[in-house]
Amino acid sequence: MEFDEYQKKAAKYDLFDKANSLKEVAFTEKVLGLTGEAGETADKIKKILRDKDGAASPEDKDSIAKELGDTLWYIAAISRYLDIPLSEVAKGNISKLESRFERNKIHGAGDER
Repeated sequence: MEFDEYQKKAAKYDLFDKANSLKEVAFTEKVLGLTGEAGETADKIKKILRDKDGAASPEDKDSIAKELGDTLWYIAAISRYLDIPLSEVAKGNISKLESRFERNKIHGAGDER
């Protein structure tokens, strides 16, 4: 599935109308949802590291994939609220990573490295 197709289909499940302002509850709910789902993903991985010596079972992987899907949904929604096609988010990220790779700046800190 293409990113923009996913973004369009995912919008069907948004309980709010698209926010016109970053101050609206609909937008804030998406940002908080993203952080919550990312936290749930991290928590599942933490428990695998702590309790299973880092060995993820097929069930663990399925559970993590579901959380990643929820995270993707929130990213798609936030991008849509900002009128940014999800494909542009993906392309921009690859361009940024390619530039860092070419300049041997993959490691380090800061967006402008």
